[in-house]
Amino acid sequence: MKTFATENLFKLDGDIPLLRAVPFGVQHILAMFVANLAPIVIVASAAGLSDGQTGTLIQSAMLIAGIGTLIQLFPLWRVGSGLPIVMGISFTFVTVLCGIVATYGYNVAIGAIIIGGIIEGVLGLFARYWRRIISPIVAAVVVTSIGFSLLGVGAASFGGGNGAPDFGSPQNLLLGAISLVSCLVFQVLAKGKTKQLSVLFGLIIGYVVALVLGAVDFSGFKGLSLFAFPQFMPFAPEFNLGAIVSVTLIFLVSATETIGDTSALTMVGLNREVKEKELSGSIACDGFVSSLSACFGCLPITSFSQNVGLVAMTKVVNRKAIATGAAIMILAAFLPVISAVFSSLPEAVLGGCTIMMFGNIIVSGFQMIARAGFTQRNILIAALSLAVGIGFTQVADLFAVFPELIQSVFAQNCVAMVFLVAVVANLVLPKNIKVEGDPGAADSIQGDSPVEGAAGEGVASAGAPSQSAGAGDLARA
Repeated sequence: MKTFATENLFKLDGDIPLLRAVPFGVQHILAMFVANLAPIVIVASAAGLSDGQTGTLIQSAMLIAGIGTLIQLFPLWRVGSGLPIVMGISFTFVTVLCGIVATYGYNVAIGAIIIGGIIEGVLGLFARYWRRIISPIVAAVVVTSIGFSLLGVGAASFGGGNGAPDFGSPQNLLLGAISLVSCLVFQVLAKGKTKQLSVLFGLIIGYVVALVLGAVDFSGFKGLSLFAFPQFMPFAPEFNLGAIVSVTLIFLVSATETIGDTSALTMVGLNREVKEKELSGSIACDGFVSSLSACFGCLPITSFSQNVGLVAMTKVVNRKAIATGAAIMILAAFLPVISAVFSSLPEAVLGGCTIMMFGNIIVSGFQMIARAGFTQRNILIAALSLAVGIGFTQVADLFAVFPELIQSVFAQNCVAMVFLVAVVANLVLPKNIKVEGDPGAADSIQGDSPVEGAAGEGVASAGAPSQSAGAGDLARA
């Protein structure tokens, strides 16, 4: 097999042979495959769709995820970031869409997604006019909250998946533990470029053990055809103003998550701040491809934090490598057997491999907070937004006095809550907060600058604390 320079894996446009790129693309697909399909199954069940209709939507989910990922990798006009962002069906919309399909039907949900996606896409194209409210400290705490929000997802997968009849069984815990240990052992013992395939190795080992234990469900292979086309417009869109408003609000929340994911990816994968063009293209892709997804009867699409965690762990950002994964997803949309193979992966195996990735996102958020600088103002924004956003959403009854729409957006979505509190605090807190007797909180306000080009602005300022001392400052606060 043709050799290549290992460092090309860590470059956006590094030259690597196609066959050598495939394993890295497969690793990204395995990391998101189950999460890509789960929202469809949940909403389809709430809508009372048949198994055949649900199967068609699963095919469409793979097609749209592949198309969205390719557009992110290789932008069309101003749509797409040019970054190794993997797209998939968003969990953020599940709660509100379940309510809509139960009340108005699936067709109304499709109409709302089409309109809401267009609105987010247009906002993305004009992100330069509003994104300045997303200062480095705001982006940092959003990234941190994304990591915290995914810990429960990883833990649930480790136990076998939410709602699984054998959740937390010794078999599931064993599979999760074997997969996690396999990842760690491979990461420690592997040499050179193969070290970046630790998650793929853990998934393979976990899958083999699951086969031996009889934990792999082969029911999805029954009655499969060899080849099938995803259906265009399987549901005629219907438009309801209330549904459109509800879904559009969630699209704004999804945009904040995309901002966080994109910012985190450039930080952990490219060691720099996100550029304005990349952020704008990423949000536009999020919205416009979501509208395209609805045309195939599918749900909104968004950037996947799981794959940001994978980049944080492996540092592989090569667009060619990630594109092979996107091609596999598109292929899976036309070959149902490929989807069946991937979807047979036990969730406990996936949980064992992803739990560490989600922890890496949190650490990446901490690093971004450090780069924003530990000024007194930034400490207040971070502490307040994380405490309120994560704390309040763990006690959903606190939102009982608010309208149902507010509850559906914020009650169990810590990312949305953290974003709201951080943005408001960033707008209302004075720019020159200083505590008496604290020389370290002098005049550095680098956290108030836009995301792009903000790295380190205040770190070199007179009296500003260095990154190495920042942790102690935060602890004292």
